[in-house]
Amino acid sequence: MSTTPFWRQNIVPIAVGLGNVFLIGAGMGVPVFAVLYGLPVGWWLGTRLATGPDVRAALRSLVLSGAGLAGASLLVLTFVWGPHVHLAFDPQVDAVAFGIPLILYGSQASMAAWFVLMLVIAPLGQFALVVTAGVLAMLRRTD
Repeated sequence: MSTTPFWRQNIVPIAVGLGNVFLIGAGMGVPVFAVLYGLPVGWWLGTRLATGPDVRAALRSLVLSGAGLAGASLLVLTFVWGPHVHLAFDPQVDAVAFGIPLILYGSQASMAAWFVLMLVIAPLGQFALVVTAGVLAMLRRTD
């Protein structure tokens, strides 16, 4: 068993996770910056993981790291937007008064689409950017 503290052994994942939370907060709950954060994180992971000959293990580690970052985003976004999901089922909801853009023509449909965008599409987009940037960095490093 190692004598170094937990936070010292895992300082990089902790820093990446805190940066992700900060960027969700910088977007005021809209994870545009956090999704874009997937590009440098994926590039950094790809350059770090492409050192060995085992490509399968490196890709598995990249996918798991991307899933961990997307899971952290989903957790934070669930705390931010989760208490308001019931409004998507209210026929009298006014999405504009809540600050939600009218993505679709009706207010209730726009509210439901907004929650799908925040809670499903944004973490999946962040995962896709981490994996894409990581694979591109691996390809660039192995040439």
